[in-house]
Amino acid sequence: MITIADLKKGERAVIKDFSVDLVPLKLLEMGCLPGNEVSLVQTAPYHDPLHLIIDGSHLAIRKETAALIEIELIP
Repeated sequence: MITIADLKKGERAVIKDFSVDLVPLKLLEMGCLPGNEVSLVQTAPYHDPLHLIIDGSHLAIRKETAALIEIELIP
């Protein structure tokens, strides 16, 4: 299973699945939904948090949360 936490800088992917119970509601409201595109802009020192663009919104999420969201890489 590949997750957002596995993305490398500049890679793009499509969100496939996640557990609604484990992902904060705030992320869902900001567009972190299955079918939306996600890309990694950069990581902070020590690789946490991650700066992402999800469906046009800039978000910073913890690597721990990113590891709960399954993705499919876009070639």
